[in-house]
Amino acid sequence: MDAGHVLPGIAAIQDEMIALRHRIHAHPELGFEEYATSRQVAECLVRWGYEVTTGVGKTGVVATLKNGEGRSIGLRADMDALPIQEATGLPYASQIDGVMHACGHDGHTAILLTAARYLAQTRAFNGTLQLIFQPAEEGLGGARKMLEEGLLERFPCDAVFAMHNVPGYPVGHLGFYSGPFMASADTVNIRIIGKGGHGAVPHKAVDPVVVCASIVIALQSIVSRNVSPQDMAIITVGSIHAGSASNVIASSADMSLSVRALTPEVRRLLEVRINELVNAQAASFGAQAQIDYQHCHPVLINDPQSTALALEVARDWLGDDRLINDLRPFTASEDFAFILEKCPGSYLVIGNGEGDSGCLLHNPGYDFNDASLPIGASYWVKLVESFLR
Repeated sequence: MDAGHVLPGIAAIQDEMIALRHRIHAHPELGFEEYATSRQVAECLVRWGYEVTTGVGKTGVVATLKNGEGRSIGLRADMDALPIQEATGLPYASQIDGVMHACGHDGHTAILLTAARYLAQTRAFNGTLQLIFQPAEEGLGGARKMLEEGLLERFPCDAVFAMHNVPGYPVGHLGFYSGPFMASADTVNIRIIGKGGHGAVPHKAVDPVVVCASIVIALQSIVSRNVSPQDMAIITVGSIHAGSASNVIASSADMSLSVRALTPEVRRLLEVRINELVNAQAASFGAQAQIDYQHCHPVLINDPQSTALALEVARDWLGDDRLINDLRPFTASEDFAFILEKCPGSYLVIGNGEGDSGCLLHNPGYDFNDASLPIGASYWVKLVESFLR
């Protein structure tokens, strides 16, 4: 990515903002524990002239900047880290044992702060800017908690946007996708209750391990035979636990499933068929099933109109050669989906680099690519100025 696409005002402060990113990276905090991060974010925003509200969703921060009477746009960045031991060896590596920014949320926060600083200085827009710094994106439902505490009622937005880095794509290149873009994610905890006994007389017991084995095989038929081949669906049996000795038939066994889909219709179908199949399989062996079906994240669906605008801004600014044209939906999930259920908007991606710089997310060797920061910040500025003309 050449420097010619970075706004001069962003280029002038990028080194300082990269240093801020490194400070956040060195002091990572887990979901709903982002106290120092939130404080640092809020202090910056207050200094730049924003009206700042803290404690939204426990550790979330929302900053408002009004300039005229036009529409309102929301921009969201996530702040939490992951329970992973960092192995990068970087001079700014995590100083917190067992916690690191392995998904680039430090970079997302720094990108939005950089754009915030520039926009506060230039104010070349007509309307209201709402900056949402969200806690607990990594599986704890930070977006849902912010919504429960009145996020969109207290800080209304006509549209809201978010950005995530993706390793494997050229650094700073932007990608857009209209419609279902990231999968729903549900967790299913199943307990099979059989009848314990001695391993030498299995006919006098009801072996829950055998029931689980049958369920694992039967579950594969849901995706292959109940879901259209043109739709995406995933059922992963992540764990099975039963017994403690080779010659003892356990009285119960526990299974945990990860279930994903790219449409709400398929998501509902999977729930119905999993419940039917598990109960039927258990009954066929004389066992019982207890099913705890946890709805975690909905399908992330990008609003077509918002996505078209976001894409047009990027194309006019960067040209087609800096767009990710082969972008496909992701089977991972993202709790920004909760916000998009309530407000139109779009979730876009920015390349984190190829080759050695393309280390996978949630990996001990991952680091956000600082070369993306000025491009990401410049894009947020372009989008705000276009949306709030």
